[in-house]
Amino acid sequence: MTSSADIRIDEYMRDRLMPVEGAIPHVPGIEMYGDSTPAETAGGDLFEYINFQQRYDIDARIQKALQASQDILTPLAPSGPSCNPGDPYLEWLKSQPEYRPEMESSYRKARSLEQVRVAENLKGLYSTAGVLLVDAQGHGLISAKIASTVHDTFHALMLSELDHYGTTTPELFENINVRLAHSVTARNALGGTGLGDAREIATMLYGEVHPSGQFRFVNFGHPPPLLYSARTQKFTEIDIERMVQFLPLGVEVAENHPDRKRYTSMRFRQSPADCTNIAEITLINPGDILFLYTDGVYDGSDRQARLEIEELMRANCQLPAKEICAALMRYAFNRDQRLRDRGEADTIDDKTVFIIKRSDTASDS
Repeated sequence: MTSSADIRIDEYMRDRLMPVEGAIPHVPGIEMYGDSTPAETAGGDLFEYINFQQRYDIDARIQKALQASQDILTPLAPSGPSCNPGDPYLEWLKSQPEYRPEMESSYRKARSLEQVRVAENLKGLYSTAGVLLVDAQGHGLISAKIASTVHDTFHALMLSELDHYGTTTPELFENINVRLAHSVTARNALGGTGLGDAREIATMLYGEVHPSGQFRFVNFGHPPPLLYSARTQKFTEIDIERMVQFLPLGVEVAENHPDRKRYTSMRFRQSPADCTNIAEITLINPGDILFLYTDGVYDGSDRQARLEIEELMRANCQLPAKEICAALMRYAFNRDQRLRDRGEADTIDDKTVFIIKRSDTASDS
């Protein structure tokens, strides 16, 4: 029997994994809207807008980086406290036999330029919006816990990324992947709760959209996006072979990861994610629409379902992104009812839809 405490936990997990409309980022020339509904009180789908300007003080971060670029050029005062992160390294370097005085100046200049680069990268966040989609295996409270783990890990690592690089890097996603990998020492509580082979597995797609209509993303086992062309009035065939798609999070550890022997892996991936693994789709013409989803809406492979969704897009493509999203969710709910009518309610899954639409005022920058 479900206790009132269990209900409160379900509701808490549902609420924290739901998108917040007030967080929708503003990107010139781009409309976006998403929605997510769990199959139960809480579910394994996570959808979140990453509104950089709202979540982070970009101005303050830029000033911090620029100040650090100047501070690091200042040598440590005799008998004074360390004034910047470079000083401890330089003190160590001076103790090495190969140390030469000119090394200090070169090192300080290099570290200073690193901080200038961080500031420049941060400026790009003014016109960038991110979107995070996660689909944890199964649905219900356990799946919600897994999605929450990805969410919390993502945001903790994002703070470090912005401090060190001023932008996201593939390393962030590789670290999330390892976080969900199954430890050989049973780090994951799910491995020792009598759930047999249960493990934390989820698909994830994270992407960033720019005023030019460019959408750059990494994909760990998630169904690929669909691009609806306003010019041809149908889905554009995307060369999936050119778009790297890793296995779901937690399934495959990179072969050269220093902790690879500490985790079980379906197989060891030859190399970690890098900049060559970032896929790219561009909304070229006004009215072009990018459709992101989880398999509770579309599994990415059913040909008949794709044709139905394409027809729905054709009928609604002139509408704002929010209304297109609502039409797609209605389609998914109607499909769920057909499953119930056939006695297949157990196949109903969590549902998430996210729409990115290029408007008539799209920027060419």
